[in-house]
Amino acid sequence: MQKRLEELNAQFENAQPQEVLEYFLKEYKGKIALSSSFGAEDQALTHMMLSIDKEATIFTLDTGRLPYETYSVMDYTNLKYDIKVDVYFPNAQEVEALYKKQGINGFYESIDNRKACCYVRKIEPLKRALKGLDVWITGLRASQSITREAMKLVEYDEDNQVIKLNALLKWSEEDVWAFIKANNVPYNKLHDQGYPSIGCAPCTRAVKEGEDIRSGRWWWENPEHKECGLHAK
Repeated sequence: MQKRLEELNAQFENAQPQEVLEYFLKEYKGKIALSSSFGAEDQALTHMMLSIDKEATIFTLDTGRLPYETYSVMDYTNLKYDIKVDVYFPNAQEVEALYKKQGINGFYESIDNRKACCYVRKIEPLKRALKGLDVWITGLRASQSITREAMKLVEYDEDNQVIKLNALLKWSEEDVWAFIKANNVPYNKLHDQGYPSIGCAPCTRAVKEGEDIRSGRWWWENPEHKECGLHAK
């Protein structure tokens, strides 16, 4: 597997995301999907993928605590592209047990509590969503945070036993928005209100001009901890 990853990274070192996606969507048809949070990067990828393959699979994790604006762009995306994004929810009994153990907002109290919440609401549903797939497409970019600087275009996710394709790895935030504007891609309106990164409503806030783009996610924690576990090495 490692040799194959090295070959793919070398092959697409200077390729544009569309070229990379075209190859992978054809090579792994029926075994590849994009996980979308309906942020700017995922929306750009959605447009690219559906332009290449109208039947491309896109799924999202509905944690039960998403902002209203995220549901709005989800609906708009389904209508614009005439699709139905697959939705995965957390296990109801696990959410009930989580509430009983740490309360409604216990994730603010410790990193362990927050990660437990992320596991129930995101990681466990992701495992179900990825079952049977060979390739997981993400909207991760190297410049988003210090936790993502060392990523490769093509990686292997040991936990989920899938190839992980970070198709927008080398794009800047400016690249993403130029693509969205040029192609009239639907986007979450919270982006216009100072939210460069959007997750669950209680764990996301607007950032000030000049602040790191991930500083609005889990803002009460240190930067090196700011991953939910979906993309942990």
